Amino acid sequence: MLNILCVAGARPNFMKIAPLMEEFHAHSEICPKLVHTGQHYDEKMSDLFFRELGIPAPDIQLGVGSASHAVQTAEIMKAFEPVCLELQPHSVLVVGDVNSTIACGLVAVKLGIRLIHVEAGLRSGDRTMPEEINRVLTDAISDVLFCTEPSGVANLIAEGVHRPKIHLVGNVMIDTLLKHRDKAEKSPILDDMHLTPKEFATMTLHRPSNVDDPVVFAGLLDAMEVIQNDMPIVFPIHPRTRKNMDKWGWNERVETMKGLRLVEPIGYLDFLKLNANAFVVLTDSGGLQEETTALKVPCITLRENTERPVTCEVGSNQLTSVNPASILTAYQRIKDGEFPEPAIPDLWDGKAAKRIAQILAESS
Repeated sequence: MLNILCVAGARPNFMKIAPLMEEFHAHSEICPKLVHTGQHYDEKMSDLFFRELGIPAPDIQLGVGSASHAVQTAEIMKAFEPVCLELQPHSVLVVGDVNSTIACGLVAVKLGIRLIHVEAGLRSGDRTMPEEINRVLTDAISDVLFCTEPSGVANLIAEGVHRPKIHLVGNVMIDTLLKHRDKAEKSPILDDMHLTPKEFATMTLHRPSNVDDPVVFAGLLDAMEVIQNDMPIVFPIHPRTRKNMDKWGWNERVETMKGLRLVEPIGYLDFLKLNANAFVVLTDSGGLQEETTALKVPCITLRENTERPVTCEVGSNQLTSVNPASILTAYQRIKDGEFPEPAIPDLWDGKAAKRIAQILAESS
């Protein structure tokens, strides 16, 4: 019997852990337990996602909460170590690139527990991103590495990871999207917000490099001011982003942008319905680059780099940097019909979790 502690801590993790828990429970050789670190504790960012995605209640709640990177990582490690010592799992499985990923990974390997990393090998090349540090370090200590795209495999091999440890399996987040697509289509959110399909944009902004720098943030707002005059932009605002807008006294400026609709964080199914029907998605998120690729919706990534190059290679994603002129050029290209018909990356077929479960069951 393969006893696995599966770790989730932040909202992007929940969409990745859901199909894994479902597949693990279907295998008699695998006994999974779910650990929720509590890195995201807001109801919209945690409890609602568990309900919507059908994730079983966590077996262990660490309840760590928000803090600086160093404090949060340390607190997760302190809370997770006793769990491992008590339960003595065969493996610890971590997903993505948040602080919970590296914190629980470090605890596992220092206790001699096999570490499994799902979504391994992604690289932006930008070590100023906290997530990049988490990715590189987690991959360096992992025993089994599951990749979403070929670049992940190539990156790991270039870094000296032993090839038999690496498995290209596809994208578990796309498993979740495909499973819930029909359910999301029943959401009334378009009617509730008086939106017409393909006549609005959605946007997310949360990365410190974008929202903690007033010059960069102001430039992004300059671009949004132009776009919102052309079509509504639905903007579920991250608490960090709202805090900085308040700090810099920008609320009055934003309120004058009648087409920029600031809303509270939105549940998974409602946001999937919005993005599937958007004309374009503007984001600095990694996961949304992947989801828009699966949805074949144009994406403008408001960053200097991406750790998910396959989304650009298949034609769904434009990497613009944070320069307002570049953003507006990308937007105009889409308006002018220059957006090519994108392809779906190999293995993004809704069966990634099934492949992972099969590989792990065979190794038990």
